[in-house]
Amino acid sequence: MESGFAELAVLYEISTWEFPGSEEKLFRELVDKASRLFGSRRVVLIRNCTGGRKCYSWGLGNLAPVNCQDYIEQRRTRPDVYIRELGENGSLGSIYLEKRKGFKPCELRLLDILAKRAGELLRLYYREFQLQYISTHDVLTGLYNRSYFEEELRRLEKSDSYPVSIILCDLDNLKLVNDALGHERGDELLRCAAGAISQAVKEKGVAARIGGDEFVVLLPRTSRIEAEEIAQKIIEAVEEANTKNPDLLFRLSIGMATADGAGCSLWDLCKEADDMMYRDKLARGKNYRGAVIQVLKAALAAKDFVAEGHTERVKQFACLLGEAAGLSWAEMDSLQLLADIHDIGKLGVPEHILLKKGPLSSREWEEIKRHPEIGYRIALSSPELAPLAELIRQHHEWWNGEGYPQGLRGEQIHILSRIVAIADAYDAMTSSRPYRKAFSSEEALAEIKRAAGTQFDPILAKTFLQVVERSRGKALSKST
Repeated sequence: MESGFAELAVLYEISTWEFPGSEEKLFRELVDKASRLFGSRRVVLIRNCTGGRKCYSWGLGNLAPVNCQDYIEQRRTRPDVYIRELGENGSLGSIYLEKRKGFKPCELRLLDILAKRAGELLRLYYREFQLQYISTHDVLTGLYNRSYFEEELRRLEKSDSYPVSIILCDLDNLKLVNDALGHERGDELLRCAAGAISQAVKEKGVAARIGGDEFVVLLPRTSRIEAEEIAQKIIEAVEEANTKNPDLLFRLSIGMATADGAGCSLWDLCKEADDMMYRDKLARGKNYRGAVIQVLKAALAAKDFVAEGHTERVKQFACLLGEAAGLSWAEMDSLQLLADIHDIGKLGVPEHILLKKGPLSSREWEEIKRHPEIGYRIALSSPELAPLAELIRQHHEWWNGEGYPQGLRGEQIHILSRIVAIADAYDAMTSSRPYRKAFSSEEALAEIKRAAGTQFDPILAKTFLQVVERSRGKALSKST
């Protein structure tokens, strides 16, 4: 057989998997076959992966790796190149050889056998690695899984790798995000959290996802001071991620513990870190409430273009009425929060209904009327919002019992919900909607007066009329 092949090359693309060691076994076998059958001087693998193109070169002589892009482009359309796809529809890549004087039929048959063998080996290695990877990794985040972490913990307990430090991290309000914004958004947060942890830990320890919203970092030969520095880097990585993507805010509660000697149980160490993490969650919970609300409001504004301005105006009117009604400072704080989140249940209403330009059908109205109940369930998902869940559910109840969803009447309806109901109705009437023009202030106030004692608390409705008239009077006096 006439030799004259310069190279045999295999190209394939796998977007997420790595194959440590497998390529070398595969391509050394191909080098051996190509050298014996065709006198090829080199075998080159060009692979696309998440880290960018990589080039591997084995064969006769120590030939330098080629520039991958140039290598592909210069040879793609040449007539003296043999090409065969590997795997179904080229799913595993392609294989080709070069020859100066074309290919004989017998050579092509041998090359087909070689290409088929390469495809079989790639598929075998791919499946083997998938099984190995899945057994030790969390596929969603790419971190190690709980099984691997526990095995490492058992191994370290019998080793001389002390001091050992453990950092536990909990992704706050994941259930709230899943319930309000969907599991895809929750998965995004999990990947962001995993990225922040990996960025901080790097090669210093083992980072794993051990539960739905729980992560752990296992740090052998790491003192408490060093572990505190890594924990601080995790916090900084979270802040950096939040700055880059303010629409996907998240926070990690963090706890840490260190065992200085082999006499300490690493399982007890996990419990100690967990207790510290829980204290951190409680200490920072109130500070995080504002971030949670902003995420929910931004999501609602993205879905319903009138939501953002509506929420702010409802809060303004509700606070004016709350002050006139003599609410306490604590009640006013809750009222502002309720005004901020009273419509979060609309996140569960189809967008085409929220933005419909014509009148809603009876079936569509039934969908809209579900939003207080949806908001109630969303609020229950968050410790910061749970105290207001029942108030969210009540903000469309009527004084005469003909409201929804529970048909409550009179003072069975919480006073904060009654206040928000009036402020909400007033702003809805005085704002344009896709299906109607805005009412004038006078028309809206007349409607509230007419509905006092049926839809609205009569005393609060009367107070609201007075408050709006006073605020309009002050505005007029300032303008003159």
